[in-house]
Amino acid sequence: MSSWELQENFGPSSFINLEGIRMQLETARSMSAGKLSNYNNKAVCFLKMIKNQPLTKSGSGKDVHHFEFEFVSAAIEYEVGDVLEILPSQDPAAVDTFIQRCNLDPDALITVQHKEMKNYLPDIHKNTTEVPIKLRTFVELTMDVTSASPRRYFFEVMSYFATAEHEKERLQYFASPEGRDDLYKYNQKERRTVLEVLEDFPSVQMPIDWLVQLVPPLKTRAFSISSSPLAHPNQVHLTVSVVSWTTPYKRKRTGLCSVWLAGLDPQQGIYIPAWFQKGSLPRPPPSVPLILIGPGTGCAPFRGFVEERAIQSSSGPAAPIIFFFGCRNEDDFLYRELWLSHSLNDGVFSEAKGGGFYVAFSRKQPQKVYVQHKMLEQSQRIWNLLLSKASIYVAGSATKMPSDVWSTFEEIVSKEGEASRDSAANWLKALQRAGRYHVEAWS
Repeated sequence: MSSWELQENFGPSSFINLEGIRMQLETARSMSAGKLSNYNNKAVCFLKMIKNQPLTKSGSGKDVHHFEFEFVSAAIEYEVGDVLEILPSQDPAAVDTFIQRCNLDPDALITVQHKEMKNYLPDIHKNTTEVPIKLRTFVELTMDVTSASPRRYFFEVMSYFATAEHEKERLQYFASPEGRDDLYKYNQKERRTVLEVLEDFPSVQMPIDWLVQLVPPLKTRAFSISSSPLAHPNQVHLTVSVVSWTTPYKRKRTGLCSVWLAGLDPQQGIYIPAWFQKGSLPRPPPSVPLILIGPGTGCAPFRGFVEERAIQSSSGPAAPIIFFFGCRNEDDFLYRELWLSHSLNDGVFSEAKGGGFYVAFSRKQPQKVYVQHKMLEQSQRIWNLLLSKASIYVAGSATKMPSDVWSTFEEIVSKEGEASRDSAANWLKALQRAGRYHVEAWS
């Protein structure tokens, strides 16, 4: 357990501990030599995990979890479409191994200051007004030693500190133009971590001032919020795919943040640090019809949209929603009961409300069916909603999906509007400029 993956103490001391962790976070990350964009304009808050629920069935090939968090102290304001950034925990054993490998003193008090003609450099605490912090805490909270791959310059600097001649030659080769392809195969394609690289070159002993500058910063991970504050006061929910893959050399890799979150037990009273940010999907007013396209975990922000529209429609008139969701089969049909329940009676997807829910299964039948195919089947409905000033929201993988969906909208507009493909493209671009076509995509 890391120093900020804090267990509940069932008493006032828990808040004292949280404040102490907050101070450590702010101190360490304000010193970081890396670019931590969210840290200058947002205050860290702590969330208590209350639910960690798998959404996919065993053997589906995907591992997606639904997480629910409570605000620890004061309620935090956010809107549907916003983003939650989480600082992941690194494996404490790996952090200790890195510190031992680099011959560092984990209990040394350091400060990191900007010096003339130099980059950010650490100093042992001596007569300075800066707040000192333990070296181990600084590494744990700011230096990504367990998941990020180092850049080429890291290998060049390592070559200067290598004492074994064969290691020095290999590092110099990696840093040269001739060795660029081999470095890519060794480093980026295999996603070797800083710790793994240092262990491959045992004669290298880099000083802490160089390590602080060259080790990739530990970055927060951003997730689309999948709840509405109207439906869940004092809570925020996430829908997270647990990332894992195999490298070309059959090395197993996993996503640092998603695997860490999936392994947490809410019964242990775990608090995590987080930051709320505005996303690229603005909150729609209840009077605007919505066309939502969100395959896979792209459905996450739309869970909040649907929850909010359902509450709005119960107290007054609300425009309809049609939602196109995609998955491989029934085993990874995320939030199945929720979507289907809103399709019945007077739900926001019901025909009585002018809405609709359409699911595309890519592997349930011999031929693959994607959200684009379901969109084309509902071409007339989409066109009618667009003429009724509907807004389009697209969320999901950044690979091919957003461009394929755009192309499908072009086809629909061209067909139903009896226009050329170029005219349809220009019409959609005008829709985008008017703030009625929004995309949130991630890799």
